Amino acid sequence: MDSDTLLALCLSYNGTYEDHPFGEDTTVIKVRATPTSASKMFALLWITPNTTRINLKCEPALATQLRRTHPWITPGYHMNKTHWNTLTIRTGEPVDDRLIHDLIEDSYDLVVASLPRRDQRLLSWPPSEENVGK
Repeated sequence: MDSDTLLALCLSYNGTYEDHPFGEDTTVIKVRATPTSASKMFALLWITPNTTRINLKCEPALATQLRRTHPWITPGYHMNKTHWNTLTIRTGEPVDDRLIHDLIEDSYDLVVASLPRRDQRLLSWPPSEENVGK
């Protein structure tokens, strides 16, 4: 999975947008219900030649399990190590694209779950049964 695909996937969720508060080299993907509501980060993306890193929020028990199972998943760089993982994707090295997709979705869901219910409704979250997987 390349960096353009990662970014597009992150931006495919309701209410998401990219920001660059740390400079152009770091893309922060945030979610908010309206242009005037508070936003929260759910992904942080760094792109360098041949390597893309993405920080994603994760449930603590799953975060630990993923780190044990996948050497390219490590504790969140510059983040709370309990709740965030860093996925390091190097050109030419195999990664599980489906797992990455699921982890991005999980990160979005964890962050949106922490928003006020009004904002969750505006974001059409949680997704209805008929929309899951579409």
